[in-house]
Parts: sequence; structure tokens; C-alpha cells
Amino acid sequence: MTSKANKRLLQTKAHTKKNGECVIPAAIPIEALGEFVLDRDKNEADQIRSYIEWQAPDESVRHLEKISSESIFGQPMDAWDVRTNKNRWWVITNPTNLYSQRLFPSLDYTISFHVGVTTRMAQAEMTDEQEEAHNQINQLMNRLAGVRVTLFKAKKAEDFQSVGMKCRECLLLLVKTFAQTQMVPKGQEVPQRGNFIGWCEFIVNYFAPGGSNHQLRSYLKGISKETWQLANWLTHAQHADSFHGNLATEATENVLLSFIMSSANHKAPKSKTKRQGRSPGHRRL
Repeated sequence: MTSKANKRLLQTKAHTKKNGECVIPAAIPIEALGEFVLDRDKNEADQIRSYIEWQAPDESVRHLEKISSESIFGQPMDAWDVRTNKNRWWVITNPTNLYSQRLFPSLDYTISFHVGVTTRMAQAEMTDEQEEAHNQINQLMNRLAGVRVTLFKAKKAEDFQSVGMKCRECLLLLVKTFAQTQMVPKGQEVPQRGNFIGWCEFIVNYFAPGGSNHQLRSYLKGISKETWQLANWLTHAQHADSFHGNLATEATENVLLSFIMSSANHKAPKSKTKRQGRSPGHRRL
């Protein structure tokens, strides 16, 4: 703690009693608050400080503190309480923007507003290719939702067999979504659309090439093959029950999400992280 801040802190200490009455101490100086923040990441704090100085060059940061961290659509999002010599701001990340606490007194409302605005911006900026991929993923998730509806209503063995059949349909739709003839090396035979395991071999090799991805390829091929065989088994299991239906459904969802994430990782640009900043057209509020 700096000597100046320490001196001001000492001045706030009040006697426990004065003329027989309790005295409420004065507030701790803003500059001293940082000394009481535990597990503070200096690099993160410096990035937020730099962002404020960029967006509000006529203000100086007196205190900043991370208030919350949560995952939105699988992406981390942090909320910071920032006090300057003139104002008090919420700074919310990914993408980063700041909001006046005078206009947005509720952090929960501000996060909801931030997610809504940035989601609409991202949707508006989607390319045709991105929009098509988004629609394909929605189709896969809707098909999976149909599996869960069937599972929820299932009571007899025949009902749980239907769950297995719908899991098969989900997996075949996955192949239909991602399979491309360019994934098949020259000289090798292109699998039929119904050859789930055969297509998964080529899809996985395409999404995760190179020696460093050997373990990833092994995992993706393993879960896709085992899940396909499990779904086929369940379709004909004479004594199928709730346990088998739930197991096949969860396994199918795992395969869908694993392939979706692998596809996104394959398409993602491999570039260095840039300085945090506002998205184009994003305004300070």
C-alpha cells in the first residue's frame, strides 16, 4: 500500500466509542481498495485499464475490480467495475465495451443488454458461409431435440428402440452436414452416404490433420464408431430400457458437439490475439 493511500486510510479509522455511542467509519479511499482485492490478475487488469484510457482519454482510473465471470454460448465473458476520477463504468468483455453505471445501474441487466447487442451485431455481420453453417448446426440440434422428446415419452422396449433409430438418423445427418468429396484423397473410393464410419475417417482426417493431432483424431474416430455401433445395437435390443436410451442419446450428443467444435476449430483463423477493443460500430454507453 502506498504511503499516501495508507495515510488516508488511517485518517478514516474511528474510535469504537465516542461519548458512549458507536461511530460508523468513513469509506475506505478508492485508491486503497485495490490492496484488498484477492487473486487479482495484473495482466487482465492492465488490459482493462488500457481500454478505459483509450475510450475515455480525459479520465484516470482510480480503481478496477472484476465482479463476475461467466460463459455465454461457450465463450468467456468478464464484467469489471471501474471507477475513474469522473465516472463509474461497467466494462464487459468478449467483445469489450463499457457502459455508464449512471445509465446502467444493474450489472445483470447490463450483461443481458451486452449479449443481446453483440449477438445481433454478429448475426448482421455473418457471411453467407457462416449463416449456412449456423443453419446446419441448428438442424443437427433440432434433430437431437427430437431424440430427447422420444426418450422422454418412451416406456416400452420398442420405444427405446426408436430412440436408437433416431440417434442413427442424427449421426447420418452429421455426415450429410460435413462430408465433402474433397476430403477423400485421390485414388481412394468415396464412401456411400450411409457409410457413417467410413465418412467419419475422412472427416476427422480433414478437420484434424498433422502429427500433433494424432490423439485428437484417435478420440474422434473412436467415439463416432462406438456411438454408431451403440445406436445400431439399441435399435434391435429386445430388452432396451431407460438406461440404454439415455446412454445412446448422451453419446450421440457428444459426437455431434465434438464434430461441430472440430469443424469450428478447423475454420478458425490461426492468428495472434489482438489488443482488446470495440467491435466495428460498437458505441460507448
